[in-house]
Amino acid sequence: MPASTTIEVVGVKQTINSLRKIDPQLQKDFKADATAIAQPAINAGKAVYKDLPLSGMRYAWTQNARKIFPFVPSKAANGVKMRFDTRRNAVGVILIEQKDVAAAVFETAGRANANRLGNALGFVGAGRTRLIGPAVYKARRGIEAEMTKMIAKTMRTVQSEL
Repeated sequence: MPASTTIEVVGVKQTINSLRKIDPQLQKDFKADATAIAQPAINAGKAVYKDLPLSGMRYAWTQNARKIFPFVPSKAANGVKMRFDTRRNAVGVILIEQKDVAAAVFETAGRANANRLGNALGFVGAGRTRLIGPAVYKARRGIEAEMTKMIAKTMRTVQSEL
């Protein structure tokens, strides 16, 4: 149940998959460069987890034998990860996700159905997250221009190789 924010540039999936066909090292280099460019957005996502949202979240809580809580801010910050998704039916290509279960529950509680936890945390609209989404979206503007330049350069490389 990871919470995620998506950045998509048209043609990126095809470019990344073409890089793998041309030379796997080109794909690795592309991913390393994209990760470096997206680092400010990743850092912004990590920076929002400073405090315990509700006092009861510090206690252990399991549901159907699956550990959900305690919510630990440092674990929530370390749970912010970036990954590439180039599957045909993927919504986005570059995803910044929350892998910590407690933080993902906090981010999305009450989004689909009203419940006590969601009500206590405050309203969050459908398809939205509480902290990570807005933080990444603010940082997104700063990285889009660099990412677009790198993708255009990579697309030219792929076209010249084919």
